[in-house]
This record gives sequence, structure tokens and C-alpha cells, in this order.
Amino acid sequence: MKLYHHPLSGHCHRARLFLSLLGLSHDLVEVDLKSGAHKKPDFLEMNPFGQVPVLDDGGVFISDSNAILVYLAKKAARTDWLPEDAKGAAAVQRWLSVAAGEIAYGPAAARLITVFGAKFNPEEVINRAHTVLGRMESQLTGRDWLVGDRPTIADVAIYSYVARAPEGNVDLSDYPAVGAFLRRVEALPGFVDFVRTPVGLAAA
Repeated sequence: MKLYHHPLSGHCHRARLFLSLLGLSHDLVEVDLKSGAHKKPDFLEMNPFGQVPVLDDGGVFISDSNAILVYLAKKAARTDWLPEDAKGAAAVQRWLSVAAGEIAYGPAAARLITVFGAKFNPEEVINRAHTVLGRMESQLTGRDWLVGDRPTIADVAIYSYVARAPEGNVDLSDYPAVGAFLRRVEALPGFVDFVRTPVGLAAA
């Protein structure tokens, strides 16, 4: 397997993290986003949307980070990471949607401002980040994982941008259950860290 990625992308990190948690052998291929490599014809053949990450599994190309998580869990037949029962699968999907929605437009967007110079409204995206963090805090109070009693791809999908939220000037200090959750993910066998950028609150 090959994972086409960029080291500063949380979307790419979640795919890389899950490959490592599963113990799957893979090669990392860094895509030069600055030079526009993700918009070149050879890359667009793998992903017409021109976005990283892309997983190349022997010529089968899977794009979209959450789709990659589902693909890997299904291919490895890891029902511990992606439940087969209707209720469990729906609960995981709900958090995949949060990762693609509230997380992307909250803590991820706030980090895009400080790391990549994105032109979002800082107050707006930071407020969104605190809204979703408050919901996560409620969900995680008294429990270890977002779904059920063991980690799932829901936790993998949520981790990266929440862990680096301070880089986008999003303070995590008021969310002790979220902080404990992040530490549990980091303690999982096979965990790989998401590169740290000294910006925002992380600059101190």
C-alpha cells in the first residue's frame, strides 16, 4: 500500500494513524501541495477532486480520509474498529460526519488560519470549535471512547485536528474529558504522532 499525503494535514494523519494502528505495511508518498502536485494530471487520475490523502492499494485508489478508514477496517475485517451491527455502525458514521463537518469547519479551519494563512474569520471558526468541543466533552464524560467501550474509527477520525486545536488558538483547558480521550488515543499500540507546528497557543 501507498499513502499519498502531506505531513501537516490532519486528514492525512488520520489515515496514516489508522494504517499504523492496524499494523499494515505501507509507504508514505509526500505530495508537494505548494507546487500544485495534487492538481497535476497523474494525481487527478487517482483522485479527480485533487485532494490528499489518497490510498493506493495495488492499483485500487481510495480518496477521502474517512473513506480510507472505512476501507481499511472493512478490508482487514476489523469489526472492533467498525462495528457490523446497525446501531454501532450508525454511531460510528455519526462521528465520521462530525469529523467532516463540525471538526473541519471548527478546529481544523482555525488551524488553517495559523498554519496555512487561510482567510477564515478567526472568531467564527474558534466559536465553532468550542461548540463541537463542548459536545465532545459531554459525550466523553464518564466514558473512554466516542462509541461503545473500545476505540473505533470514529476516534481516529476525530483525533488529529482536536489534538492540534491549540495551534489554531483553540484552548483545550476547559475540556478535561477531551484531554483524557486524546491521551488514550496516544497510548494505543501503533500510535504515530501528528507533526506539531509552533503557532497559535502552541507557540508559547
